[in-house]
Amino acid sequence: MKFMLMMHAPRGSGEYQINAWKPEELRAHIQFMMDLNKGLRAAGELVGAEGLAPPGQARIVRAQGDGSPEVTDGPFAESKEFLVGYWIVDVESAERAYAIAGEASTAPGPGGRPLGIAIEVRQVMSGPPV
Repeated sequence: MKFMLMMHAPRGSGEYQINAWKPEELRAHIQFMMDLNKGLRAAGELVGAEGLAPPGQARIVRAQGDGSPEVTDGPFAESKEFLVGYWIVDVESAERAYAIAGEASTAPGPGGRPLGIAIEVRQVMSGPPV
């Protein structure tokens, strides 16, 4: 079963509060993520994982009547959280996906304290039966 684990960060007073962290705090956070991904890869569970650019760089694209793309700023400036990264994992059960999300949620933040960051877990839909 494939699941997408989406890490959401609070918007707070800026787009990326992580930019205000001390360099050693940022290094510890990145090392935690690299170690998590290494373990998932070794277990054969990691399909893919990426961090995302800040929301200020995001754009919304919609097809116009002639099919050409219309690109606008976005998304949703009023949102309280934004997506900062994701994993796609292939695991035996939803419970395993939840366990991975729980581990990811403990990523260290300022002072080395676990962030307790929200991780949304959603099953990746499979195609219709053949």
